[in-house]
Amino acid sequence: VQLSTLLQGREGVRVVGDRFVFSSEVLFNPGSADLAPEGRAQIAGVVRILDDVRAEIPPGIDWIIRVDGHTDNVPIAPGAAFADNWELSQARALSVVRYMQDELGFPPDRMAATGFGEYRPVAAGDSEEARAQNRRIELKLTER
Repeated sequence: VQLSTLLQGREGVRVVGDRFVFSSEVLFNPGSADLAPEGRAQIAGVVRILDDVRAEIPPGIDWIIRVDGHTDNVPIAPGAAFADNWELSQARALSVVRYMQDELGFPPDRMAATGFGEYRPVAAGDSEEARAQNRRIELKLTER
């Protein structure tokens, strides 16, 4: 409840159950895995919250923040920077993890970057709205 309250009304991020969900359009330019300035600001805001939360996690719990990259089902164009949606989703997740570690000082032993490609959609169909919902980064606090 506390996380939802803190994040309510922020553009491009929503709290769904036990995870933060970011729209890829907010974090990245199309086809890119480099965090855009707005994306950096969004991630930094969540890391401030996670820093508060992590102080309250009991020492016996082996927790991580899993950063999950997801794409839509549109194939990557030949000759693009990434071979396919697997690579793009993994590169985006890794970009977030590296930013959290290198720029925000989040402990690397408490993070994992995972890429799901197009295979875990949250919206069915091929409409632009559905595809936009499926292009996302999720941060999940979980036990290792």
